[in-house]
Amino acid sequence: MTNINKMLTEVLQFSRAEQTEIVYMGKDSALTRFTNNYIHQNVAESNGTASIRVVVGKKIGSATTNQLNEKSLRSAVEKAIEIADAQRENPYFQSLPAPTPYREIETYVSATAEFTPQQRAKAVATIVKLTEQNGIIASGAISTETMEIIIVNSMGVNAHQRGTSADLNLIVSSDDGASGYANYLTRDVTQIDIVALTEQAIDKCLQGKDPITIEPGEYVTILEPYAVGTFVSFLGYLGMGALALQERRSFMVDKLGKQITGDNITIWDDGLNPQGMPMPFDFEGVAKEKVSLIEKGVAKGVVYDSYTAGRQPEKRSTGHALPAPNSSGPMPLHLFMERGDSSLAEMIASTERGIYVTRFHYTNPVEPMSTTITGLTRDGTFLIEEGRITSSLGTLRFTDSILKALSHVSQISKETALVGSFFGGSRVPALKTDRLRFSGSAKRA
Repeated sequence: MTNINKMLTEVLQFSRAEQTEIVYMGKDSALTRFTNNYIHQNVAESNGTASIRVVVGKKIGSATTNQLNEKSLRSAVEKAIEIADAQRENPYFQSLPAPTPYREIETYVSATAEFTPQQRAKAVATIVKLTEQNGIIASGAISTETMEIIIVNSMGVNAHQRGTSADLNLIVSSDDGASGYANYLTRDVTQIDIVALTEQAIDKCLQGKDPITIEPGEYVTILEPYAVGTFVSFLGYLGMGALALQERRSFMVDKLGKQITGDNITIWDDGLNPQGMPMPFDFEGVAKEKVSLIEKGVAKGVVYDSYTAGRQPEKRSTGHALPAPNSSGPMPLHLFMERGDSSLAEMIASTERGIYVTRFHYTNPVEPMSTTITGLTRDGTFLIEEGRITSSLGTLRFTDSILKALSHVSQISKETALVGSFFGGSRVPALKTDRLRFSGSAKRA
């Protein structure tokens, strides 16, 4: 790190731009992928990139290189300046951020960084042994990554963090098309309980045989954390950033301080909470702050980066910048939803007739201002009758407003799970909504 940091600092001094920022991201990643109960791919990658952003007046230019030597970095700076000179002025831009102290947090776990191909293969062997005993097949991947990020700018920012992550993604399936799913995201690979997760997926698969069909319509629906994570991450993506609010394309427009969900829904972003995937600063090197987004159903706020804060003099960056350049603006990457006092078993037992959803797949926005999205259920969708699961439903399509669904939540689980999302992870409970619209179904091939 010392040599790279020194080189980046020297390149900053070389730059003839009024302001310059360099973001270095290095990673060592490894992955073992398996299908049909066999390992079919084992790969590793080591790479590092430097993204340069320069400011010339109110013009901004960016360039990226993975040739990490002083000559190439200087060339990239010159390219960024050339690009800036060709841009129109941005009247809203104020400045790159000045240094802010950030909290030291531990995001590096040596067991993850040192996890070997043999250990990944052993994990897959455990999975395959369990699936073969049940006459079904396993597919998926187990991966680890060691990441290092260094951010320096000509205003004095110098931020550094090293971290690890590990992820198991597992789908088990049978010859008749039934399937089950399990996923686990963590910074510590030793926390992944291979046996328990595999048994969870197998159980869903075995329950999924002989699906029936149901009529489209609104149903009481129980959503596992995987599905709730999709809802929450789409809220973050569609409208919990300041740029979306300023451009009046956010569902928060004219809603701050008003009720937008049921009063049992509270959502916030906290990049420092160890129960998530913590990171002490954003991609501008600004310290992350905890931000209340929805509190007891009331829209409370959005997240800011330095650019969007500069558009509103009374605001400051909350430490939510994405890598530049980007057109999305700041985004919450460490979302949390407040837990409740129920269990999944209690939710099922209290349901006269409804649908149980493990997760959503191929989900896309339909109308962002109303938070209407559409997608498919996958890997475990069931009919609930008289307080128990009675049948598999196969794959269903839902099309509905997230905020509407969250306005009719009657139960929330005590337990929460960390679910991977666009760039980070969301820690969320399971929940039961009394209204979710299903618009169709898909037959198995």
